[in-house]
Amino acid sequence: MLNMGVTVENPSRIKEAEVIVAIPSYNEADSIAYPTRIASEGLVEYFPDKKSVIINVDNGSPDGTKDVFLTTPTLVPKIYISTPKGVKGKGSNLRNLFEAVVELHAEAAVVIDADLKSITPHWIQYLAEPLFTGFNYVSPIYVRHKYDGSITNHIAYPLLRTLYGPRVRQPIGGDFGFSRSLAQAFLLERTWNESIANFGIDIWMTTVAIARRFKVCQTFLGSPKSHRAKDPAAHLGPMFTQVIMTIFDLMVEFEYLWKDIKESWPSSIFGFGLGVREDPPTVDVDTDALYSSYISGFDKYEEVWKKIIPKAELDAVRDTRKIAKGHFYYPSDLWARILFNFAIAYRNKDIAHEFIIESLIPFYHSRILSFVNKTIDMDIKECEEYFESVVRVFEAEKSYLIKRWDEEKRNLGHKLFKFESEE
Repeated sequence: MLNMGVTVENPSRIKEAEVIVAIPSYNEADSIAYPTRIASEGLVEYFPDKKSVIINVDNGSPDGTKDVFLTTPTLVPKIYISTPKGVKGKGSNLRNLFEAVVELHAEAAVVIDADLKSITPHWIQYLAEPLFTGFNYVSPIYVRHKYDGSITNHIAYPLLRTLYGPRVRQPIGGDFGFSRSLAQAFLLERTWNESIANFGIDIWMTTVAIARRFKVCQTFLGSPKSHRAKDPAAHLGPMFTQVIMTIFDLMVEFEYLWKDIKESWPSSIFGFGLGVREDPPTVDVDTDALYSSYISGFDKYEEVWKKIIPKAELDAVRDTRKIAKGHFYYPSDLWARILFNFAIAYRNKDIAHEFIIESLIPFYHSRILSFVNKTIDMDIKECEEYFESVVRVFEAEKSYLIKRWDEEKRNLGHKLFKFESEE
């Protein structure tokens, strides 16, 4: 049953469905009609013999999102579900969706972003079809501008693959599919927290699906992702903090799993990418802002960096200050070690979690700047090949992560023992 205070409008009185397409939203009145129409077309064209419904899982948007959604002409019935007043977050919306999937006995649920401009009916087919062939979680593959999805490219993807093994290229892509059995598992999962109730939800779903041994695949959606792209040098807001905190929280939860995984492996892929034009929307990057964030970070955060990053790596970091903006670059093994040490500091709990993530931002900006300088003349395909080489560097550095993780764990044990002895 949906939680108390949840608003449900079900004008067609749908009581069961085999396929659900869900659109999470908050203040998307200007964009939600298009993906709603395309979702209906996809369901009618590719799943004509299955009972289907489109669900808008919303945060009580005051801009009229609900009215636009419900009045958009579709051949497929629609349901509107909203969190209680004052409850926000994409994760909160998707938790309502998990409940709806279970209640409606749906076999397949597809989630698509409300601001999508490039969605086609094929997306519905490609995201749902694998769920009827034994898979439980479907992650997207699509062409993106080389500077779009920076959190994915520089943190989420390399860490997920290095830690857990499957090569899932877009673990926070926003468009995915899952089965009813996985929805039930999500509802029972003990790792739920405030970050996951917000922007941490996508990486949480992908990681939990992998860690709990559900069958995961990728599907090629056949067209570049076009949505409201953001300059990675701009203000990050809560998304960065919530995604990274979720990744680090799950590292602690699933330590027993990732420490025994020695190498990555390809995941099953549906569809194919031949003939797709590489013309996703351009993402402009303010390299001055990236460089300034990094250099000023030394004045603001160097004292806390000393507590997080071992001396050898910190000395290498300090040397990068001598490099001019236009030539700025540091090797991927150093970036991997920086990230690993921030995860360890997060686990240790000696420094406030929010402050640890805040002090990571200058490094994140410096990594994007390093990437921009390295790939300025590369096309999207060449950039993907470069990303592959970067992630292989991360995998090669995993022994460093485990060694440091265990050393710091022993140190924590000594500190705790000393504290208890003094008492």
